[in-house]
Amino acid sequence: KWKTSFTTLIVGVFVVYVLHTCWVMYGIVYTKPCEDPKFENCINPYLAGKPRLQLSIYTALRPNADGGHTLIHKEEDFDVETKFERIVNVSLPKKTCKNGTLYAMVFVHQAGMSPWQDPRQVHLVSQLTTYMIPKPPEVSLVSGEEAPQVRLLLYRDSAVDRPVSHWRSRLTLNVVSEDFIFDRDFLPSDVHRYLRVFQNGKKRVYLPVLFVDELSNRVKDLMEINSTSTELPLTISYDTISLGKLRFWIHMQDAVYSLQQFGFTEKDADEIKGIFVETNMYFLALTFFIAAFHLLFDFLAFKHDISFWKQKKSMVGMSSKAVLWRCFSTIVIFMYLFDEQTSLLVLIPAGVGSMIEVWKVKKAFKIQVIWKGVKPTFIFGKSDESERRTVEYDTLAMKYLWYLLYPMCIGGAVYALVIEALLLSLMVSFLTGVYAFGFLFMLPQLFVNYKFKSVAHLPWKAFMYKVSELYKISFERSSGFTLLDVSEMVLSLKDNNSMVTGNLVLFVRRWICLGKVQLSLLPC
Repeated sequence: KWKTSFTTLIVGVFVVYVLHTCWVMYGIVYTKPCEDPKFENCINPYLAGKPRLQLSIYTALRPNADGGHTLIHKEEDFDVETKFERIVNVSLPKKTCKNGTLYAMVFVHQAGMSPWQDPRQVHLVSQLTTYMIPKPPEVSLVSGEEAPQVRLLLYRDSAVDRPVSHWRSRLTLNVVSEDFIFDRDFLPSDVHRYLRVFQNGKKRVYLPVLFVDELSNRVKDLMEINSTSTELPLTISYDTISLGKLRFWIHMQDAVYSLQQFGFTEKDADEIKGIFVETNMYFLALTFFIAAFHLLFDFLAFKHDISFWKQKKSMVGMSSKAVLWRCFSTIVIFMYLFDEQTSLLVLIPAGVGSMIEVWKVKKAFKIQVIWKGVKPTFIFGKSDESERRTVEYDTLAMKYLWYLLYPMCIGGAVYALVIEALLLSLMVSFLTGVYAFGFLFMLPQLFVNYKFKSVAHLPWKAFMYKVSELYKISFERSSGFTLLDVSEMVLSLKDNNSMVTGNLVLFVRRWICLGKVQLSLLPC
């Protein structure tokens, strides 16, 4: 009789999720064209007639241009197929300098005619300013001078917490250049709001589809506006866009806007924007599948790791000091990520991993907690003869390890104290130790494995799922797309890389001795 395990159920749900996502993405990028251009339901492109067009950009204090508007740039012979980039200086009104707003009104209209008088013009309004809390100054507590690599954490509690107006220094424009014929019965709802249709005899014609790319507005491009600002630069970029990418971009912009309405900060929204703006679309699609499989393997690794340690009754062949160090390093990393207000996509798995590591320490040292009122009492279990042998090997490995570790820790702490900020030296020392010496603290477990000539005591299912992260991170670095910085990736690699190398040697040794890979506690 076939039984459905929990792992099989999770994998089945995951496969259904991936297939559903592929179907949804296909529905977003694919639009059914009108098969017969002469059919009355067809909507033909205005650009098919090769009209002479002009691009005009105005600024105004209100989105409806009430109160006046100012022309800042125009492209008299606007060729839809030709991309360009222009830098213009925009004069700021007094209201904008006093923590006010400013809007850009972008028109595509017939050449030689005012956009306000052209009945066949298309236009969009984009906000050139946004409100943000000013970035705190970065100073060195040792020299008292500004230092770009050291942040003053105490500045967060200062009085400068009022949002002020910031200038968006980039304006990215797109026009759909392909001569696509829409079918009115299958007109996508996301494109409908950008479509202006007029009747030309018996034919329906849609005007050029103009789009303002809000995803290109990044936090790094913002400039603070103060009362002394009279003129600021604006980079105007134009390029064509396909219909499929336009629909995808519209959905992404709406998703980012929805996340901001649900409380996502500007920093979190900017990270999501960077995923789509700075990454090639093909790499992005491939990364999605790799990341999805990684989440599956990560979940299965947690599941099998918990199952292994739940059934673990003896610490024979297991380095308890390596477990303790892994718990400490995971907690330090979680505290650092929490203090840095890292994205929840990274913070939540780190928090779950920290709780699991604390539980593993309790199992490894056989700790029992007895509560007497509000006061806890800790009782440590006894070890048998085999476990005492493991502790001896573990202690011997740590003894050799400290000969290398002490000079490196002292040297790193002195460097951090002299170069880095005084208030940050302790945190930087802990964090640097976790990143730099994480590899070294995997060595006691390898030493114990070598002495016992066995790897049967390791959680191999959980371990093999974690190995998948090696390939995921390698792909992310090669494609230029990742949510982690270099230090966080070193942390992710430290466990897997050392264990793969060391235990692979033991696998080969077992294969040589027994003629096959056999996991046994008996020495070879």
